[in-house]
Amino acid sequence: MAERNKDLLGRLADLSEEAIQRLSEAPGADRVLSALKGLGDRVDELQRRTRGFEELERRLSALEKKVSTLPKPPARPRSSASKKS
Repeated sequence: MAERNKDLLGRLADLSEEAIQRLSEAPGADRVLSALKGLGDRVDELQRRTRGFEELERRLSALEKKVSTLPKPPARPRSSASKKS
Protein backbone atom coordinates (compact mmCIF):
# COMPACT_ATOMS: atom_id res chain seq x y z
CA MET A 1 0.00 0.00 0.00
CA ALA A 2 2.82 2.42 0.91
CA GLU A 3 4.58 1.57 -2.36
CA ARG A 4 1.41 2.41 -4.25
CA ASN A 5 1.06 5.80 -2.47
CA LYS A 6 4.70 6.65 -3.23
CA ASP A 7 4.15 5.77 -6.86
CA LEU A 8 1.00 7.88 -7.01
CA LEU A 9 2.70 10.84 -5.35
CA GLY A 10 5.68 10.48 -7.66
CA ARG A 11 3.45 10.49 -10.70
CA LEU A 12 1.60 13.56 -9.42
CA ALA A 13 4.90 15.38 -8.81
CA ASP A 14 6.09 14.54 -12.32
CA LEU A 15 2.81 15.70 -13.84
CA SER A 16 2.88 18.97 -11.92
CA GLU A 17 6.48 19.62 -13.01
CA GLU A 18 5.48 18.99 -16.62
CA ALA A 19 2.48 21.29 -16.30
CA ILE A 20 4.61 24.10 -14.86
CA GLN A 21 7.15 23.64 -17.65
CA ARG A 22 4.42 23.76 -20.31
CA LEU A 23 2.94 26.89 -18.75
CA SER A 24 6.30 28.62 -18.72
CA GLU A 25 6.76 27.84 -22.43
CA ALA A 26 3.31 29.14 -23.38
CA PRO A 27 3.12 32.42 -25.29
CA GLY A 28 2.61 35.35 -22.93
CA ALA A 29 3.66 33.37 -19.88
CA ASP A 30 6.41 35.87 -19.10
CA ARG A 31 3.86 38.67 -18.94
CA VAL A 32 1.61 36.64 -16.66
CA LEU A 33 4.49 35.78 -14.35
CA SER A 34 5.65 39.40 -14.19
CA ALA A 35 2.08 40.52 -13.46
CA LEU A 36 1.82 37.97 -10.64
CA LYS A 37 5.11 39.16 -9.19
CA GLY A 38 3.92 42.76 -9.41
CA LEU A 39 0.71 41.77 -7.67
CA GLY A 40 2.70 40.27 -4.81
CA ASP A 41 4.72 43.47 -4.49
CA ARG A 42 1.55 45.58 -4.39
CA VAL A 43 -0.02 43.35 -1.75
CA ASP A 44 3.11 43.73 0.38
CA GLU A 45 2.91 47.52 -0.01
CA LEU A 46 -0.78 47.53 0.98
CA GLN A 47 -0.05 45.47 4.07
CA ARG A 48 2.68 47.90 5.06
CA ARG A 49 0.37 50.88 4.63
CA THR A 50 -2.56 49.37 6.52
CA ARG A 51 -0.38 48.75 9.56
CA GLY A 52 -0.10 52.53 9.88
CA PHE A 53 -3.89 52.90 10.01
CA GLU A 54 -4.09 51.31 13.44
CA GLU A 55 -1.93 54.06 14.95
CA LEU A 56 -3.97 56.74 13.17
CA GLU A 57 -7.21 55.25 14.49
CA ARG A 58 -5.87 55.31 18.05
CA ARG A 59 -4.81 58.93 17.68
CA LEU A 60 -8.17 59.87 16.17
CA SER A 61 -10.06 58.21 19.03
CA ALA A 62 -7.97 60.11 21.58
CA LEU A 63 -8.63 63.40 19.80
CA GLU A 64 -12.37 62.69 19.57
CA LYS A 65 -12.46 62.09 23.32
CA LYS A 66 -10.61 65.38 23.97
CA VAL A 67 -13.00 67.31 21.71
CA SER A 68 -16.05 65.80 23.38
CA THR A 69 -14.81 67.00 26.80
CA LEU A 70 -14.27 70.59 25.65
CA PRO A 71 -16.87 73.08 26.92
CA LYS A 72 -19.47 74.15 24.38
CA PRO A 73 -19.33 77.84 23.37
CA PRO A 74 -22.37 79.90 24.39
CA ALA A 75 -25.02 80.19 21.71
CA ARG A 76 -25.10 83.60 20.04
CA PRO A 77 -28.45 85.11 19.15
CA ARG A 78 -29.08 85.17 15.44
CA SER A 79 -29.88 88.41 13.74
CA SER A 80 -32.50 88.09 11.06
CA ALA A 81 -32.26 89.86 7.72
CA SER A 82 -35.93 90.88 7.91
CA LYS A 83 -35.29 93.24 10.87
CA LYS A 84 -32.66 95.16 8.94
CA SER A 85 -34.93 95.80 5.95
